[in-house]
Amino acid sequence: MATDESSNISGLRGRIYGLVENPVFQKAIMALIVINAITLGFETSPTVMAAIGPELQVFDQIVIWIFCVEIVLRIYAHGLKFFRDPWSIFDFIVVAITLTPSNDSLAVLRSLRVLRVLRLVSAVPRLRRIVAALLHAVPGVVAIGVLLLLVFYVFAVISTKLFGSAFPDWFGTIGASMFTLFQIMTLESWSMGIVRPVMEVYSWGWIVFVAFIVLSSFTVLNLFIAIIIDSMQTLHETEQTQTIEEMSEVVQQEHQHRSEEFLELQREIQTLKKLLEERATKAN
Repeated sequence: MATDESSNISGLRGRIYGLVENPVFQKAIMALIVINAITLGFETSPTVMAAIGPELQVFDQIVIWIFCVEIVLRIYAHGLKFFRDPWSIFDFIVVAITLTPSNDSLAVLRSLRVLRVLRLVSAVPRLRRIVAALLHAVPGVVAIGVLLLLVFYVFAVISTKLFGSAFPDWFGTIGASMFTLFQIMTLESWSMGIVRPVMEVYSWGWIVFVAFIVLSSFTVLNLFIAIIIDSMQTLHETEQTQTIEEMSEVVQQEHQHRSEEFLELQREIQTLKKLLEERATKAN
């Protein structure tokens, strides 16, 4: 496709288009992105920076200029189409961030160029299917999120009214109660850290927390997984259906082609038969 489109672009722009769309060029940029992501990790190590810090900074500057040249070439080759591609706009923003002054407050923004590694997702079919399934499951996930928020709110109100006076740090307000319930939902120190101290004052308090754990951790959160799995299964079935339809269409076209060849052969036989009959008649 890139070759056909580059053939419609003549001159220097066409050659640059062929360069930026060349698989070798794109793989080289991808490799540079991955290497730069690794070096960004090295920059967080004081030991590594003490040993090869200046070299890493020089390499970082070289990579930044390579990224800038790449973006300029892509803009020149694609023209306004460059800004119609979301990934291209993302690359442009990331490269623009790398040009910010490298002081302590803005240097963190430059590390966002490591997000360009996400472009590798488009090169792996399995990852593309997973991303497509996640996007397809967004409406269901949002609905489950609203349901989980309702469960949190109901139990936060109950916990604040029941345990707020005795444990104001954990259940003094609805916000504090929701944060405590979130810790309980993750099952992180929920028994010894929260529930057992509450049970020393309210022996029946475990009923509230066990009911919350069953509803949130064991029921609602598992619905997220169920929705994503169902979405992946739906997409898989859709792909299978499309494949079957394409194969059926190919078979029908082949059958039609064979039928036309057979009819043409029958016509040729009839023509030869008439010629033989005419010659036999003339010979007599």
